[in-house]
Amino acid sequence: MVVTMEPRTTMVPPADALPQVLPTERLTDSGMPVPALRAELRRIADVRNAGQVALAWGQAVATIGAAVWLAHPVGYVAALVLMGPVFARFAILGHEAAHKLLFTNKRLNDWVGRWLVAYPAFVPLDAYRRSHFAHHKEEFGPNEPDLNLYVGYPVSRASLRRKLWRDARGTSGWKNLKGLLFALRSQSARPIALRIFGAQLPLLLVAAVLGRWWLYPLLWLLPWMPCWRVSNRLRAIA
Repeated sequence: MVVTMEPRTTMVPPADALPQVLPTERLTDSGMPVPALRAELRRIADVRNAGQVALAWGQAVATIGAAVWLAHPVGYVAALVLMGPVFARFAILGHEAAHKLLFTNKRLNDWVGRWLVAYPAFVPLDAYRRSHFAHHKEEFGPNEPDLNLYVGYPVSRASLRRKLWRDARGTSGWKNLKGLLFALRSQSARPIALRIFGAQLPLLLVAAVLGRWWLYPLLWLLPWMPCWRVSNRLRAIA
């Protein structure tokens, strides 16, 4: 006998499988924090967050600078791998900026979020914000935009190896980069794509002024394609 199963379209458990634990002293009937707790959770530490942005760039400069100082193939390979966590840090800060939680001043939040965090990491912040808010609107439900990142797990070891190999060889990164390149042909998407590529120009110019233009493709663009993709997939699974 062959047993067929309908494809999973949601990760939300049935209502009768959920215990009735709300409300509590900290959560309302809907699971939202009570006003006092919510106010504390939404308190924005401007100075600390400015330091986090500076630290992200400091990590990038220190990683690349150490490779140049060592001037050894092993150092460059190590820097290539270690730049993956740098892009992860940019992604975390971009997430906070998308939620308007990076800085109290909303204009500053969006400017830093776009030009110092998202655009250098090839992320269109406003498009990400719309998609991410859709994720929060229906987390794990049938209209969850991020469902393809983690639905169907656990997968076989062979499937996981294939996914990680696609990331490690740059296939996933090229898919995203190709989307940005194609966006240049779209009248509506072109302005954002130009800003993202414009944010890359100072990085390339700095490398060129230092007499090492190849640092940009080797230790910025290349790590973003495989190293960040592998770490991001593992993060999504976790």
